Amino acid sequence: MREIILGTAGHVDHGKTSLIRALTGIETDRLKEERERGITIELGFAHLDLPCGHRIGIVDVPGHEKFIRNMVAGAAGMDLVAFVIAADEGIMPQTVEHFEICRLLGVRDGLIVLTKKDTVDQEWLDMVSEEVRDFFSNSFLAEAPIVPVDSLTGQGIDEMVRLLDAKVAALSFQEEFGPFRMAVDRVFSMKGFGTVITGTSLSGRIETGAELMFYPGGLTAKIRGIQVHGQDVELVEAGHRTAINLQGIEKDQIHRGDMAAPPGSMIAATILDAECHCLGSTPKELKNRTQVRVHLGTREIVGRLQLLESETLIPGETTHVQLILQEPVAAWPGDRYVIRSYSPITTIGGGVILNSGPRKRKRTLERDREANRTHFAELAAADSECRLLLLVEEAGTKGMTADHLAARTGVFSKKLKKQLQHPISTGALLVIDSDSQRLMAASVAEALNRRMVELLTAFHGANPLKPGLAKEELRSQLRPAVEQKVFQALLAGLIRKGVIDQEGADVKISGHTVTLQVDEQEMEQKIEALYRQAALTPPNLKEVLAAFGEFPEKHIRQVIDLLVGKGQVIKINESLCFHAQAVQSLQEEVVAVIRREGEIDAQRFKELTGLTRKFSIPLLEYFDKIKLTIRIDDKRVLRKG
Repeated sequence: MREIILGTAGHVDHGKTSLIRALTGIETDRLKEERERGITIELGFAHLDLPCGHRIGIVDVPGHEKFIRNMVAGAAGMDLVAFVIAADEGIMPQTVEHFEICRLLGVRDGLIVLTKKDTVDQEWLDMVSEEVRDFFSNSFLAEAPIVPVDSLTGQGIDEMVRLLDAKVAALSFQEEFGPFRMAVDRVFSMKGFGTVITGTSLSGRIETGAELMFYPGGLTAKIRGIQVHGQDVELVEAGHRTAINLQGIEKDQIHRGDMAAPPGSMIAATILDAECHCLGSTPKELKNRTQVRVHLGTREIVGRLQLLESETLIPGETTHVQLILQEPVAAWPGDRYVIRSYSPITTIGGGVILNSGPRKRKRTLERDREANRTHFAELAAADSECRLLLLVEEAGTKGMTADHLAARTGVFSKKLKKQLQHPISTGALLVIDSDSQRLMAASVAEALNRRMVELLTAFHGANPLKPGLAKEELRSQLRPAVEQKVFQALLAGLIRKGVIDQEGADVKISGHTVTLQVDEQEMEQKIEALYRQAALTPPNLKEVLAAFGEFPEKHIRQVIDLLVGKGQVIKINESLCFHAQAVQSLQEEVVAVIRREGEIDAQRFKELTGLTRKFSIPLLEYFDKIKLTIRIDDKRVLRKG
């Protein structure tokens, strides 16, 4: 079983740090200011070996309202909470706020500790116990044991250990598979060791020598050493309070709130889809685009709350939102967050991340908001396979690689492959690039296929004399733009199905043929005869257009393209064409001369053909282009092969 993290919570000066000292013998207030002021400012850490043989990590959080940010950072990784309430004061403001934060972060179990029992009589203690039980009713602590303790004398500490031992022994936490993740809560430098980070391991496992990336910055470092509760270890698993010694990175390059994980296992994003609950204690409703402080893991980021389904969020209600953040952050679906008002700073809500890095959703019109409701309802009802399908479908024409899908969802390796197996085998997902394992939703591919067929059909209608459309021109007309590999994969599928035919670099609707009208047939014959008779001194395009001025220019150009497509005319450049027979005869002469003389230059070519530079230079360049010859200085020789 993975290690369990016990966190404290409760109002300032209610005895959280003294309780941990009595439990473990460890002083968690390490700062001089903390000892002088008698309050916890930064997170403190300890551990306790239970009778059942299990060691639990303990996080001591500050209780003062000014340090709620630090409290949230500590609460982010806790499995159990020791909710501390002083018997002489009872429920206080930070008791309420800490409790709401624990609920928002998904803490599901714990116990209630009434400290300073020596300062009150039994009647008062019973009254406070009743008040506390009422306060926690209808919550995850409704049935939690209440333990009165005196941290100075140790009275009640044994009972607390017994209760913790029973809870931990009964837990059946499963190992969190997937890549290692740790939200950094401390960064410091040790003489002789270098940069050290600490945090709670959230998932996976990692060992010394492995590489870590720090999100969102993207810097990497190698693990030099790992400690768990002050003991050197070679490997650390999920749930452990962990210190990692790094090499190749400086202390000031890492920040509290960074997420440490293997390279490529996460993505940084400034937009997050989320479910958001507005606390009933929030004094007023939340409006769209309300500026908030978002606490995610051990990080605080300023952002705005974009409501996707309504104009306002009423206290006590839950809705779906997009968190629009000022700075990127790395998260996986299922991660929990807390939001606090920008000013004055109070906790107002929070919830769970549903999607990291989605498209920005529309919400102006009612139909937009209804579409959002439908999307999130489908997401809530979907199983793990369908969630992957919805995510790929939302990626649209870009599709999504398997690696990117893993980084977006936190589902990796065999687990991801298993979840993709069914949608791929049924054709709901298509693998459109086997090298990168790029996936596309079948619904998106079908829409693109229909659009390509529509574009080709329209092209044939507008250009009846053209046999086909250049592939790249077809791709350029698709909106939104489609990547080359995606386009090629979809086009290949249409060709396999016999929907589209490809001839060279052009494509056409299968079965499409050019049918000339009588006058067009006559024009084709005349233009072909003109080029045949002109041989190696043909008219340029302007002269051809002038010669057939009774026909529309578009039709003349299309007939010339048709002759080029049939191989009767060769297009040298945009204004000059030659009859194919003339070029073929010249080609044979050029080959014979070079084989006999070893080379040919521009002057020898002019002597051979009797042509001026107007025709000789384009023809020489054409032979280079078709790789018949290769130019060396001012001469040409036959290209090998």
